[in-house]
Amino acid sequence: MVDKLKVAIIGCGGIANSKHLPALSKLDQVEICGFYDVLPERSRQAADQFGAPGAKVYADYRDLLAEPSIDVVHVCTPNDAHAEISIAALEAGKHVMCEKPMAKSAADARRMAETARRTGKKLTIGYNNRFRIDSLYLKQACENGDLGDIYFAKAHAVRRRGVPTWGVFLSREKQGGGPLIDIGTHALDLTLWLMNNYEPQVVLGTAYHKLSQRENAVNSWGPWDPKQFEVEDSAFGMIVMKNGATVMLESSWALNTLEEKQAVYTLCGTEGGADVKDTLRLNGEKYGQLYEHPVQFNTKGMESMQEKEIRLWIEAVLQDKEPLVTPEQACVVSEIVEAIYESSATGKAVYFN
Repeated sequence: MVDKLKVAIIGCGGIANSKHLPALSKLDQVEICGFYDVLPERSRQAADQFGAPGAKVYADYRDLLAEPSIDVVHVCTPNDAHAEISIAALEAGKHVMCEKPMAKSAADARRMAETARRTGKKLTIGYNNRFRIDSLYLKQACENGDLGDIYFAKAHAVRRRGVPTWGVFLSREKQGGGPLIDIGTHALDLTLWLMNNYEPQVVLGTAYHKLSQRENAVNSWGPWDPKQFEVEDSAFGMIVMKNGATVMLESSWALNTLEEKQAVYTLCGTEGGADVKDTLRLNGEKYGQLYEHPVQFNTKGMESMQEKEIRLWIEAVLQDKEPLVTPEQACVVSEIVEAIYESSATGKAVYFN
């Protein structure tokens, strides 16, 4: 078993520089030795800042994948390239961490999962909110049965005015959608994982373009160009699982609401419930009284959720363990997201076999 991994980055933009590269650079078990981006200057900048001695910048990601010494590849590109690059990397014998969402389409997500199974290489998807301290605490509580049978849940990913106006976020071709596939996918992944329920039966969804065409709109990241706003500004879904549980998903980049919540959940079970308002809150009935219990966490000196995510992924590769986020789980998230878009387009519910 090797004690150090050679890691390469494909896509050296914002998510690579804010999450993957800083977290990887803190690990003694890692050498960041390969960089590729469609903009060569970004590859060079990333290599200069985070690269190990002798790190190489590649003009074509295929040449990077052909390098036999590279063990692990992190895919940090726009959504439309996730499947193509991840599958090529797995076929080339690399373990792969791909940023969320898993792919632009559910079919591509399934191809990625199948390739990982066939090649025997590890594949994980960057759903980092599972690694928050409240998420891990509540996951243990759910597994211990503290909430009982979780039969109703909400997955929240709502911004009042938080449209990302940089890069390709507003491009349907590059991203496949707007807030639903961008931040809604985080909330949905987290909620399904906490429920440990990955068997949808039927999905009904709606997607809206109500605020996207406003000129000079107030926005956290500056006004957007309506001509470039090709994706939805909000989307909502109701998912009924095969065991009868119901999940409501809400996502928006722009919505006239004061109830802003991102990558959080509301869980309702037979023995108790949980939600997040500033901190994790547990609730239920005990000894003839209703109770509400805020759970306070001391995070001083702790690694961030991104650092924990990357460290545990690298440890999974080194120790030949299953990653916390499996491709099969991420596949279901992509299938539900796609079903919401399909339901919105057709006006019909989408049934799963």
